[in-house]
Amino acid sequence: MAVLLAISPVIVIFLLMTWGRRSADIAGIIGWVYTALIAGLYFHTNWEIILLASLAGIVASLPVSLMVISSIFQINVMEEAGAVKRLVAFMKTLASGNRPVQVMIINVGAGTLLAALGATPVSILPLIMLSLGYSAFVAIALPAVGFDALCTYALLGVPVVIFADAASGISGHPFTPAEVGLFFAQYMPVITTLIAMSMLWLIGGWAEVKRGFWVALVTGLTAGFIAIGMNVAGLPTLTGVAAGIGVIIVMLIYQRVSGGRVIDRSQQNDDDRAMEKKMGLGLALLPWILLVVFAALTNYQAFGIYDITFKQWATPLSIMPGDKPIPLRLAWQAYTWVLIATLIAIPFYKMKQGQMSHALKKFARRAPRPAFATAVYFAIAYILNYSGKTPQVIDGAKKLVISGEGINMIKIIADASAHAFGTLYAGIAPFLGLLGGFISGTESSAIAMLTKLHFDTVNNVFAGMGPEGAMKMALLVAAASGIGAGLASVISPSKLQNAAAVIDQIGMESKVIKATVVISLTMTLVVALMTLIFMRYI
Repeated sequence: MAVLLAISPVIVIFLLMTWGRRSADIAGIIGWVYTALIAGLYFHTNWEIILLASLAGIVASLPVSLMVISSIFQINVMEEAGAVKRLVAFMKTLASGNRPVQVMIINVGAGTLLAALGATPVSILPLIMLSLGYSAFVAIALPAVGFDALCTYALLGVPVVIFADAASGISGHPFTPAEVGLFFAQYMPVITTLIAMSMLWLIGGWAEVKRGFWVALVTGLTAGFIAIGMNVAGLPTLTGVAAGIGVIIVMLIYQRVSGGRVIDRSQQNDDDRAMEKKMGLGLALLPWILLVVFAALTNYQAFGIYDITFKQWATPLSIMPGDKPIPLRLAWQAYTWVLIATLIAIPFYKMKQGQMSHALKKFARRAPRPAFATAVYFAIAYILNYSGKTPQVIDGAKKLVISGEGINMIKIIADASAHAFGTLYAGIAPFLGLLGGFISGTESSAIAMLTKLHFDTVNNVFAGMGPEGAMKMALLVAAASGIGAGLASVISPSKLQNAAAVIDQIGMESKVIKATVVISLTMTLVVALMTLIFMRYI
């Protein structure tokens, strides 16, 4: 009964969005109320902790929820300025006679590159896909599918950095992102190939998969082996940039070698040609060009800005008693620089007052609901993480402990899985990650939420392997869970609503999730099987 209740918030939210056809934000607020009641009444969580955990979740969501806001603002400005039309006019010329190649260039190549630069593909690509003639369903689904585990290797490297920090804190061994990165990268060739094929399936079923099989295979292997190579080279945080650029280049080469035209203007209309004369491609790309510069300045340590914005100006905010403060890092976060890049670009776009006013009206209509959805799902995740705990004064300091009848909901799921599956727990971990990613909406928060539980469970189940073997097994299992959390992007209510909001289709995410849940579960099953194979070589 306890296990069923612990997992019930996910079931409730899923049913609300599919059977109940509720939007992500409405399902989220109902799910939050339900989770709070279950955590308080059954799992004996202190009500003060439930409220504080919700607040901590909202604060922890800011890098994502504010990124949603800044990305939607940016794409609305670019849309009204004509920059989106100019980009669409250019994209129409790229492999226009080969739809699978075009899809891979935009949703895997450009999508991974955008994520690597700190932008949000689900805020930017739906409008472009819709303008290229794809349906609203496809325009929402494909960027979400593309927002996959490769985002682990974004330029800021947030998930893999969080994983390295969590593993270091738990084990006492100071892991670097480069040391743990290969545990993620080894999945990439297979998983990215499946992601590419799933995009084709969403567009045209098995006929489209058959038509674009070799395109998907080349795309997946290119991005996947770049991920492995960058980690071998000790540069995991730059993998997103390299993988995105690599996919675009290889797809253009593939198009040329297969006899197709790389640049084909036959699909352009008079409006496209007029837009080319009106605005240069460099000007249309200006916000993203600036973002590349800002990302380099704030992340390359040799410039000295990283130490200031990331460390000196961390601005830690303490919310949960006895826990580490949550660093805000407002001057380092990607959303700040997306906003600055957009504001700098506006004078160069020479927008009229009416255009700017229209952009702001679209922003006010599109941004609040997906941003709220992101925050509320983080709040749910934090309630689950802190469930069963109560504040106590220990050695003069207020700390959170599980005492009396308190039960932690995440721990009970993990313990039940370990008890039921034993050494096969390694194959269950990706599904737990998928669960965490679905609830929280991000791979980063799921990693932070589940890594300690995986380490504790592995140390119990695989104690006979010795300290070194158990450590490697724990890293493998926790990484597999992280990959599963990344694959939750295809069913994440907050991400799908974000994509739907950009094209004014809020509500369609409930239709999309019915199709993408099959994709998500299938790919997670593959991750589970790969993990069971990898564990034999530890």
